[in-house]
Amino acid sequence: MADISIQEVKELREMTGCGISDCKKALTEANGDRDEAVKILREKGLAKAAKKAGRIAAEGVVKAKVEGTKGVIAEINCETDFCAKSDKFLELVETIADTILANDVADVEALNNVTVAGGNMTVKDYMTDKIATIGENMNIRRFTKMDGTLIPYMHDGGRLGTLVKLDTDKPEDAEVLACGKNIALQATAMGAEYVSRDDVPAEVLANEKEVQTKLVEQEGKPANVAEKIVEGRIRKFYEEKCLLDQEYFKESNMKVGKYIESVAKAQGASIKVACFVRYERGEGIEKKEDNFADEVASMIK
Repeated sequence: MADISIQEVKELREMTGCGISDCKKALTEANGDRDEAVKILREKGLAKAAKKAGRIAAEGVVKAKVEGTKGVIAEINCETDFCAKSDKFLELVETIADTILANDVADVEALNNVTVAGGNMTVKDYMTDKIATIGENMNIRRFTKMDGTLIPYMHDGGRLGTLVKLDTDKPEDAEVLACGKNIALQATAMGAEYVSRDDVPAEVLANEKEVQTKLVEQEGKPANVAEKIVEGRIRKFYEEKCLLDQEYFKESNMKVGKYIESVAKAQGASIKVACFVRYERGEGIEKKEDNFADEVASMIK
């Protein structure tokens, strides 16, 4: 049997919103496997859904930028909200975005070795210099580059950002681009994880079906209706997770897929969402919370 640490319990609690004792029991049953523990909690009806990441705590900016047919979405972190809003930090974010766009780099490690846009230092040395100047620890956490017909969108001062790629035969049509902007806003606001049902990994779908089947069994539903209930919940899963299946935010009686079809028909164009990337600042990075140990101790008492 695996030894379960307080930190492991804490992380599971933040992912699921379940109580400390329930999280510890689930981790024990799962022999320390966090993903399996999440599944156990869901099957018991204790966790409606698990967040993709832990509590959002890191400061910084998500930047989405497009130049011509090249685009990037990047997350750059700092320690405080004060720093994140400062002109010096925002200038740094802009410089890093420009550097990524100007270079053929696939990850942060490769980016660190190229020359920063408009300067003569490497990105690594540039960041070191700015940390010393600004006085806060900062880092380039992640980025994704794309090529094609791209639409960027940022929300709430860079707390959220999305970069959408369209496949279209009218990439300069104003209405087509406006459609892309609405799609980017939808993806940002509603938190879709996949473009369509076809993009949902088989193992993810199988896991969801297993969870919902066990929940229905626990609810004591008759066998002759249980399968239909599970099918209905899987449809709901698609409507939450798949962009094209979501209700369009401007017209609740229309799905996003139908909205795209209507614009394509009106413009005599072909419009498809090739892919999108959505970043939320600080996903998976948590601040230290000194009161957690006290909370555990009080429960033990």
